[in-house]
Amino acid sequence: MTSKTLLTDLFPKAINFKLARSGITKPGPPINITLSVTNMCQSRCKTCNIWEMYRSGSDYAQGKFSDEMKLQDFERLFKSLGHVYFVNMSGGEPFLRKDFPEIVQLANELLTPHVIHTPTNAILPSRIESMTEDILKRLKASGRNVIFTVKPSFDGVGDFHDEIRGVPGNFDKLLETLQRLKQLKKRYSNLEVGAGTVISNFNVRHIAEVARYVHTLELDSYISEIAEHRSEMFNEDDPITPSAEDYEKAIRVFSEESRRHLAGAGKLGKTTGAFRLIYYDLVVRILRQKRQVLPCYGGISNVHISPFGDVWPCCVLGYEYSFGRLADYDYDFWKIWNSSRADEVRSYIKAGNCWCPLANQAYSNILLSPITMAKVTGVLLKQLSSRKG
Repeated sequence: MTSKTLLTDLFPKAINFKLARSGITKPGPPINITLSVTNMCQSRCKTCNIWEMYRSGSDYAQGKFSDEMKLQDFERLFKSLGHVYFVNMSGGEPFLRKDFPEIVQLANELLTPHVIHTPTNAILPSRIESMTEDILKRLKASGRNVIFTVKPSFDGVGDFHDEIRGVPGNFDKLLETLQRLKQLKKRYSNLEVGAGTVISNFNVRHIAEVARYVHTLELDSYISEIAEHRSEMFNEDDPITPSAEDYEKAIRVFSEESRRHLAGAGKLGKTTGAFRLIYYDLVVRILRQKRQVLPCYGGISNVHISPFGDVWPCCVLGYEYSFGRLADYDYDFWKIWNSSRADEVRSYIKAGNCWCPLANQAYSNILLSPITMAKVTGVLLKQLSSRKG
């Protein structure tokens, strides 16, 4: 499906989303689903406390991992939900699940997305390479031309990355993982290899160094997100989010580097790049104004599923504002999606009681804002004209 066809197909959905946010109708299927397939993680990141739940001897490690969704649970969910456009496989560390390739295969077959994406901490290069190749073989065998993107985290250069991520030697393994994936890409054209930087209080003054280094690696994409408090990460009280002033200085440098490298990108790369540049500006406005700068469609255009089958409007509100748990509804997604509890949470979001710069949701909010989409188009046209010149 071309980007033009995709946008045409999304237009009626956009109308439905706007009506649903107004309470006139029930929302149809979301266009974006994030699946936290596990909370297991070997990282000890300063911006996330999921890892504390994985320590040997903790109550969580002793029993609750057994409560995470099984492969058959994902299958029941996918069959109930049906088609979505974008699937994000998150964690924890997704590649720690032995059945991760099978989960991706089921998502491809039953959700029929156009893009399947996963981040990784890049601590296990060989395992990530072998599992990614397994996934790519399964995708190829399906006959569907779905893009699979892998985005290792890249929060610093050298030992500084290891300090933030909490694992000595992680940076060397990160570079090895990227090299292995780039070699794999030579055999699988639908694989995209990128990197992602979380801009936090710990690295906000080092972003220029990080961005310039990453761009020398010649990856398919490079994006950043701001560290934020998320129910999912158990970090609500941690001082991790930079001030608006510090973030604006950092993202200005990051954006300049991104614009420079967009000049050599293809049309798809320029399109996604234009969205990201507008998103970075949006984050600054949100941090300064401390409100929903754009109407939020959390729990309407997007949905997040926790490792235990909790249906969330987003990972920021998470556990406290869950729509319900799938196991309590026999894995019928629509019973939860159309429940009175879901309506209550959507009303809470619509009333502006929350605001955040969550990237996944922000991209959908941008897509549903005509004025902001006009800005995206302006950036894109400028990039396309510079290429012709």
